[in-house]
Amino acid sequence: MSSIGFVGTGIMGSPMVLNLLKAGHQVKVWNRTPSKLKKLVEAGATPCAELEQIGQDVAFLICMLSDGKTCDEVLFQDKGATSQLKPNSTVIVMSSIPVETAQEQAKKCNELGLQYLDAPVSGGEKGAINASLAIMVGGDEHVFSQAESVFKALGRPVLVGNAGCGELAKLVNQMIVASTIATVSEGLLLAQQGGADPWKVREALSGGFADSPILQQHGERILSQNFVPGGAARTQLKDTHTAIAHADSLGLKLPVAQLVDQLFENMVNAGDGDLDHSGLFLELKRMNQL
Repeated sequence: MSSIGFVGTGIMGSPMVLNLLKAGHQVKVWNRTPSKLKKLVEAGATPCAELEQIGQDVAFLICMLSDGKTCDEVLFQDKGATSQLKPNSTVIVMSSIPVETAQEQAKKCNELGLQYLDAPVSGGEKGAINASLAIMVGGDEHVFSQAESVFKALGRPVLVGNAGCGELAKLVNQMIVASTIATVSEGLLLAQQGGADPWKVREALSGGFADSPILQQHGERILSQNFVPGGAARTQLKDTHTAIAHADSLGLKLPVAQLVDQLFENMVNAGDGDLDHSGLFLELKRMNQL
């Protein structure tokens, strides 16, 4: 079993830590708000009062924070999370960050004598709780093999390419998720306003080509009007913005992604950014004056 430092114990990070503990790993945790660590400490995690302590005597340092800038600050600031890591320890950034940021982090880690993997995830809070996350990993194959047992305590890891490619795969994932949420929202709105029972329409589509986890899970959220965030709309917008910016850097035009990105931007600007991304249904109702 491995010794792990874990930074970022929010909606996703907290259940991930619990699953690492269940798998027998030794886990140290840090959060800017120490009170948020109580449940994890009760489950067997070791709390760190200072950020620099998180890297002492661990083989792996996992970072699960909101964005690339925050990850950079926490990892590389003076007395930051990497300051006490031993040479050849592995930094694993599981946050959704720009491809270029992951590549720059890999370079910085290399200069510090550390190994690096970018390993963003998909599956939301439910996947984090059930240890069924899709884990998209970028980095060296040998480093990936060393970390595989850690990843398998959290879900299903796949090495997709060099450093940065995990984030690239996550951008693809987020584009598909955002577009599918938009289409499911439109479809259920059409069913509802056209006079069909939208719950029965969802049931009728189950098992067919239109079926998907988003139709099932987010369709239920939409029809139940339950928009407590598993994945917040503002986070979805961050990712679609990043995907479009990266496509622009490659000279690619992605018209569907741009339309969906605008819908999420309208939703966030309307004050619904902290709702679940399935709350895009509310933006469609506003557009239609419903």
